[in-house]
Amino acid sequence: MAEHPAPLSIAAAQPQLRRNDLAYNAAAHAAVIRDAGTRLVVFPELSLTSYALDAPAVSLEDPVFDAIREACTETGSVALVGAPVRETDGVEHIAAIRVDAEGPMVAYRKMYPDESEVRRFTAAADLVVMELDGWRLGMAICRDTGIFEHVAQTAELAKRSGLGGIDAYVAGALFTPKGAGRRDKRMPKLAAAYRMWVVQACFAGLGSDYPVTAGGSGIWAPDGSVAAQADDRPGRIVTALLDFLRSRAATAAN
Repeated sequence: MAEHPAPLSIAAAQPQLRRNDLAYNAAAHAAVIRDAGTRLVVFPELSLTSYALDAPAVSLEDPVFDAIREACTETGSVALVGAPVRETDGVEHIAAIRVDAEGPMVAYRKMYPDESEVRRFTAAADLVVMELDGWRLGMAICRDTGIFEHVAQTAELAKRSGLGGIDAYVAGALFTPKGAGRRDKRMPKLAAAYRMWVVQACFAGLGSDYPVTAGGSGIWAPDGSVAAQADDRPGRIVTALLDFLRSRAATAAN
């Protein structure tokens, strides 16, 4: 890893999605990737199936990923797409799928599914720090970000692995208006406490198992300030240029 990675352009997106309509949702993902024009594009939890908990698991061999891969190839982007996946032993997880020019791969599996999710999905056991262009990205999905141990253990994993910690904490999520209030208080505190960027792409609009979703996809800077945040309407994309030196300066100031 370079001593000072170049700034990383990132987008948190909340596209209009349709419940369990893979073709439509994949096309919506591809359009966002092209519109965002950033190196990394983060999508909400279970975005490919539109947070429908009864939707079938998605195979990484499914041609539905072709549209997303093609958009990533054209733009040089990496996308983090939400989807349900089934392992070879039949166990199912809520996952973040990394898609780039090489195609899809599972990047992370949710460790703290909520009460409705655990009826189907198994809690994963593995923390993940994804490296991208010299940046160390701690991976999370929705409720993971509300569990103090998750971010602490992810940062510790990066230190034990010789990476020196995490530069950003990245998640796809879905919040109701009540949950969004807690999110907007917690995310700035996490950013400031760990002197890292925090990125959440949050579901907005209809199409999920929830009658009301809050949107509010956001990017918080290492000093806890809001770098960019969307309102509650679907179709919003917020972007920021993550500056490694800014986060290092925040650490020094602490």
